[in-house]
Amino acid sequence: MNRLAAFRTSVLAAAALVLSACGINSVPAAEENAKAKWADVEAAFQERANLVPNLEQIVMSSAEQERATLEAVVQARASATRPEIRLDGDDLSDPAKMEQYQQAQNTFGGALSRLMANVEAYPELKSQENFGRFMTQIEGQENRIRVAIRDYNEAVRQYNTTIRTFPDTIGANIIHGAKPMVPYEAVTEGAEVAPTLNMRADSDTAN
Repeated sequence: MNRLAAFRTSVLAAAALVLSACGINSVPAAEENAKAKWADVEAAFQERANLVPNLEQIVMSSAEQERATLEAVVQARASATRPEIRLDGDDLSDPAKMEQYQQAQNTFGGALSRLMANVEAYPELKSQENFGRFMTQIEGQENRIRVAIRDYNEAVRQYNTTIRTFPDTIGANIIHGAKPMVPYEAVTEGAEVAPTLNMRADSDTAN
């Protein structure tokens, strides 16, 4: 009986080892990691959107000429934060949904960058403490977005490699039905790179 029990234990241990090597654990672990990194991406974009009301107050009070450009920013922000374009973990394998999300965020980022470039023509605005504080916030947020996207893309790369590599691909396809995830790619070249907004330095030079 002791030998039989020992044999069964050995068989179960061997089976567990084989299953583990076939992606039973590694595939869902890689998937959850990628989903967590995507949550960081969405949070970073949302934090950028949350800064816009502060910008509205600054521009509306100091640069009436740029209100049309500001309106474009507000509209792009509304589009980029629509509930229907948000992606959950199950959407990360859908290229069409990812492209829709990217387009919305890039449109918002582009409108914001254009407004920043236009506002640079107003020395009295650049000298305001509130505007300087906003610039520090937006520069930091753009960098956080860039880091979050980089980390997400690396997690997707690891996940996609895992589900395609033997022996993990066995569990990925037979047990989990895993599909490759979509990395975050710029719709236009360079759009994923945080812009350089060095307006405070220009103001210092002017002074």
